Amino acid sequence: MTPRDAARSILDSALAAGDVTPLIRRHLRLDLPRRARVHVLGCGKASGAMAAVAEEVVGDRIGDGFVVVKDGHGARARRVPIAEAGHPVPDARGLAASWRLLELARGAREDDLVLFLVSGGGSALTPAPAPPITLAEKREVTQLLLDSGATIGELNAVRKHVSLFKGGQLARAAWPATVLTLALSDVIGDPLDVIASGPTAPDPTTFADAREVLVRRGLAGRVPASIPRRFEAGLRGEIEETPKPGDRLFDRVTNIVIGNNRLITDAAVATADRLGYRPHFATRELQGEAREVARDFVARARGLEAPACLIAGGETTVTVKGRGKGGRCQEFALSAALELLPTDRMTILAAGTDGTDGPTDAAGAIVDAGSVGRGAAAGADARRALEDNDAYRFLRASGDLLVSGPTRTNLLDLYVVLRS
Repeated sequence: MTPRDAARSILDSALAAGDVTPLIRRHLRLDLPRRARVHVLGCGKASGAMAAVAEEVVGDRIGDGFVVVKDGHGARARRVPIAEAGHPVPDARGLAASWRLLELARGAREDDLVLFLVSGGGSALTPAPAPPITLAEKREVTQLLLDSGATIGELNAVRKHVSLFKGGQLARAAWPATVLTLALSDVIGDPLDVIASGPTAPDPTTFADAREVLVRRGLAGRVPASIPRRFEAGLRGEIEETPKPGDRLFDRVTNIVIGNNRLITDAAVATADRLGYRPHFATRELQGEAREVARDFVARARGLEAPACLIAGGETTVTVKGRGKGGRCQEFALSAALELLPTDRMTILAAGTDGTDGPTDAAGAIVDAGSVGRGAAAGADARRALEDNDAYRFLRASGDLLVSGPTRTNLLDLYVVLRS
């Protein structure tokens, strides 16, 4: 098996460990009153697959349901309608889906159960902007935050406070029904209020926090005027805050993280060992600017005695300054390729476990010491591509893109260096 084949095998085993079927079956246990109905709701890239499994468990107790997923991430379900919408920038389909989910939650009776299935991507898929903020304005502030390199926590603090859905507000709509949320975590540390912006979780952030994000990222004067006006009104107490920890509505809400990046990295470590590479686990909290983290990762791998495998999970960020196309894993891979010397016997994989990296059809890339040369032979300049945030086009030219298609799970990113 070549190092590139080994890297792909490690990724495949990691994705198998994140399969939602056993995770849903393990955690979904129902003990309901005879007359109770189950409302199966959900949002996120993996939520369609989660709903399909939940149907098998719940059966004819399902009263109604609705799930929204990213384009191409649907799954077959007999009872629960599954719609697709735009991600990472929200669109009109997501807006309609948000109102539908809120309507179904409000229709639940006191003895009913709202089963909410949530995974990464759910925040962008359920925009529900608070009037008079428009969908176009919500899209604009989302894109500005993404381009600024905002962390997921910063992004969601703003999202919650321009939305009627996020930050515990779906749980508020479902009150007094019982709510059970099963979540796949695509966030470092698994904070429930950050996964998909926490529609059924208490929100510790405030209007003041949201305003501070805009200031910190240099966006206070660039976002649509309706957004800072809403934040100021919230600070004056004219707009109700999102539900906070201790609110009585959460007495009837249970939030459970059923899977996280640990599943991915543990499987990667085990597979690397089985393939004959001594595994070195770095962290499940890899974060920072993708190109800089990649350089540090390569330097660390150089210190390992071959055959070895350096493994990490996490989620880096990209501050977009160019006009190219790519994602954080592709930018990580391209930056790593530029660090490799011709004598470096290293193969590097960086991939999103959901099968999509940024607004592209690639999950990430697998690069080696020949990547820069292969790209140059095809007429592409690696350093210029990195400067223009154009990793996708370079890696396509070098033959290094990793295209898996939607995996129907979402448990952060996987980073692997094989030293042979």
